Amino acid sequence: MLWACVLLPQLALDAVLRRLPDPDAPLALVGGPLQLRTLHAVNASAAQSGLRAGMRLTAAHALLPEFAMVEHDPSAEARWQRFLASWAYRHSSLVSAQWQGCLVLEVRASFRLLGPWPRIEARLREELVGLGFQHRIALAPTPRAAHVFAGLRDGLAMMQAEAMADLLDRVPVRRARLPDDTGERLHRMGIRDLRTLRGLPRDSLRRRFGLPVLEHLDRLYGKADDPLAYYAPPDHFDARVELGYEVESHMALLFPLRRLIGDLCTYLSIRDGGVQRFVLRLEHEEGHTDVEVGLLAAEREPAMLFELTRNRLERVQIDRPVVGVRLLARELPPFVPAARDLFDTRPQQQLPWPQLRERLRARLGDEAVHRVAPAGDPRPERAWRRVQGDGERMTQAPVRPPRPAWLLPQPIPLRDPHPRIVSGPERLESGWWDGEDARRDYYVLETSQGQRAWAFAPPGEQGGWMLHGWFA
Repeated sequence: MLWACVLLPQLALDAVLRRLPDPDAPLALVGGPLQLRTLHAVNASAAQSGLRAGMRLTAAHALLPEFAMVEHDPSAEARWQRFLASWAYRHSSLVSAQWQGCLVLEVRASFRLLGPWPRIEARLREELVGLGFQHRIALAPTPRAAHVFAGLRDGLAMMQAEAMADLLDRVPVRRARLPDDTGERLHRMGIRDLRTLRGLPRDSLRRRFGLPVLEHLDRLYGKADDPLAYYAPPDHFDARVELGYEVESHMALLFPLRRLIGDLCTYLSIRDGGVQRFVLRLEHEEGHTDVEVGLLAAEREPAMLFELTRNRLERVQIDRPVVGVRLLARELPPFVPAARDLFDTRPQQQLPWPQLRERLRARLGDEAVHRVAPAGDPRPERAWRRVQGDGERMTQAPVRPPRPAWLLPQPIPLRDPHPRIVSGPERLESGWWDGEDARRDYYVLETSQGQRAWAFAPPGEQGGWMLHGWFA
C-alpha cells in the first residue's frame, strides 16, 4: 500500500476565510475564557502586523487596533475535517480522518484509474486550492510515515519501504509525532533522532514511556498493522455558514450561497449522485426562514443549482436580519446525466432543456411549467392532463383525426358569414357519466381570410358554428 497524507496546517482559519468576500483583511480566531482571551490563529495580513497565535487579545489590540475577530469553534473544525474526508473519498475508498488536522488515504489502488502519483498529487492540490484550504502533502508506504513526512517537507514522496526507513531514522524525535510529550522528553534526555531511539532496549522504553511509544514505532516503520478508523460518507448533506454580521438584502447572501452550493456539488460528485430537493435556511436571531428548492429531476451542476436557488431566494421577503445560512439536502437520488449526441450542433450559448426548464420554474413558479400527457377522454377540453416531474411514464395518445395546435379555453361563436368546410364531420359523444354530456360534430373550416379553424355544430347541422381551436 501507499498512503498519502494531506496535512491541513490552518484548517480552522481556512474554514472561516473561505466564506468571507475579502479574506485578505486582518482576521484572528479568538478563544479562551472571557478573562483571558487569546488568539488561536491569524491570517497572513494580521501576521504581518505582528499578531501571532497564542498572543493575548489585549496585546493584539495594542499592536493592531482594528481587525476582525471570529470565535474559534473546535466542533466546526472537526466538521470541516469530515467534509474534506468526504472530498478525499472520491480519490480513494480508504480514507481516515482520525488524526486532528490531517487526512490519510490509500492511493496505490487508484493508480490504474487516476494515473501515477504526480498526476494524483496535482489533482489533489488543484481541488484543495479550489475549495480554499492550505495544505501539505506527502507519500509513504505507511500512514504514520506519510503523516510525519508531511510535517517535514511538502511534496516528499517515498514509495519504497527501505528508503522510508532510512529517512525515518534521521527524523528528530520532536517531529516524529510520538504520543503525548514523549518527543520533547526524549530530546531533553539527549536522544535526538529515531535511529538512536530504536537502538534502545524495548523493555526499558516500555517501562519508562509506556507501550504506546513502541506501538507507534512499529506502525511507523510498517512492522505492525495500523488499525485506522476509516471514513464512511453520510447519506445527507448539512452545511452552515455563520455570517458574523446582520444581513438584510439578498445580494449579501450570494457569496455564502455560492460556497454552500459548491460544497454540496462536491459532496454529490463524491457520492456519484444528484439532489432533487433541498432547503436553504435563513437563520435569524429568533427563528428561521426556509427557502425550499425542488427540481423535477436530480441535478448536480453548480452553476445551475446556484442560479435556481438565487431565483428562489429573490422571491422571498427578508423581513428580519439574517445571521446565518444553512443548507440541508436529504433527498439525494442517483444522478443520470442527460443523453448528448456525439456531434452536438447546439449553439454554445443555448441552455440544455433540463436547465431551461428549472430556470423557468424558479422564475415563474412550480405550477407554471409542466408536461402534458394524453388522457382517455375524447372531449378536447379533457383529452390532456398536466404532469409534474419526470417520474411518470407517458402513455401513447389514442389515434384521432388532426387536432389544432391552439385549443381555446372555452368555445366561442365563429364570426364568419361564409366559412368553407374542408373536412368533417367528426362525431363526438361523451360525458354521460359525469353530468357533462357532449354531442358535437367537429369540422375543419377555412374562413374568408384563409385561416384554418376547428369548429363544431349540433349533430346533423352545418350552422351555428362554435370555434374551439386554430390550426397553425
